[in-house]
Amino acid sequence: MAENQEVPHADRAAAGTAGSPSDPARPRRELVAWRNAIFAIFFLSGLSLASWVARIPAVRDDVGLSTQGVGLVILAGSIGSIVGLIAAPPLMARFGARLGMAGVLITVSVGLVFVGVGGSILPSVPMLAIGLVLFGFGNGAVDVMMNVEGAEAERELGKTVMPLMHAFFSFGTVAGAALAAAASALGIVVAAHLGVIAALIAVAAIVAVRFVPVREELGDDPHTETPREPWTVRLKRGLAVWTDGRLLLIGVIMLGMTFAEGSANDWLALAVVDGHGYDETIGAAVFTVFTISITAARVLGGPFIDRFGRVAMLRAMAVIGVVGLSLFIFSSEPWMLIVGTALWGIGCSLAFPVGMSAAADVPDRADAAARVSAVAMIGYCAFLVGPPVIGFLGQHFGILNALLLIVGLMVVAGLAAPAAREQSGPRARVRIPS
Repeated sequence: MAENQEVPHADRAAAGTAGSPSDPARPRRELVAWRNAIFAIFFLSGLSLASWVARIPAVRDDVGLSTQGVGLVILAGSIGSIVGLIAAPPLMARFGARLGMAGVLITVSVGLVFVGVGGSILPSVPMLAIGLVLFGFGNGAVDVMMNVEGAEAERELGKTVMPLMHAFFSFGTVAGAALAAAASALGIVVAAHLGVIAALIAVAAIVAVRFVPVREELGDDPHTETPREPWTVRLKRGLAVWTDGRLLLIGVIMLGMTFAEGSANDWLALAVVDGHGYDETIGAAVFTVFTISITAARVLGGPFIDRFGRVAMLRAMAVIGVVGLSLFIFSSEPWMLIVGTALWGIGCSLAFPVGMSAAADVPDRADAAARVSAVAMIGYCAFLVGPPVIGFLGQHFGILNALLLIVGLMVVAGLAAPAAREQSGPRARVRIPS
């Protein structure tokens, strides 16, 4: 007897290939494989990011960069990432999710190789900058693609999995930070470390995307008989979402919290070394505390969101983040530094996945994809532009004082929390054969 599986009623047509209620639903095993593939993509993105940022102090010393110099090379990566964010929707529409995500993750791998060589074996600011542009472009593009795919998988599964998907990103950052700390402690050259990570990401990406389905209704399959929506229509739909005030306020929430997360990724280790006077290994270890905290909060946060709602949780996270960051900045004891780092991670953990779910909380699937793409761009722009701003402020006022900007942004994000309120209520479900 066929096993039953619940999916949202509004997405029943989406589960079939032609959109008719009589069309077969996507089999459960295919949905699970799709979900797991997106888990893997999130993990690889986190692994790549943490592998680079945890070795920033070593790269800085090998290349001889000042604090502002670090900010400028990070800016090169940020520029590449912004281009990737903008390029992601048309790339995904043109090549589909499979080729799109595989291609940009391979670009990430190539960028890591350039960063490793230019940051250690052949110290070169231009080579380092080129590597970070490629690295940033690939990560910026895959960030949008994997969130759009994650939202689609969540809708077809009929259950909330976005926080857990972002937890897999954090799993990747934990693994990357731990491996980087081990590489630093063992004295492994940056080029060798990042080269191994790059090869792992390229191979794993090619394997994972094989389980991402081809979706005819989104124009992924060039052989389908279903007419493909003209690109001008898709462009207009994508631009129209930017006039939605609620969506922009969701973007404000994500802007403040991803600014906090992105700044931690790029500056926490250096803040521990330059601001608090500890060595590079301690800096990498404290960054590991941050990644563990944000990961644990994302794994455990889903039931709390279901119980207390998005708004209450976002407000609570803002308060926790402000307290934690204040402890980190003004700490005079090691335990305060560790506790503050943990609370900082918890505070900025749920805003991005909650924002993605809130953006996708509309009936129309095409509009949902456009909205997810829009808020992803807002969030990742903050994620990527924030660190250079912290670098500029840190050069002039000190790295710890520069972090005070994040405190203010967290307060603003907490005030904007009502924009993420649930719109559709509990999802209506139907039972369909797997």
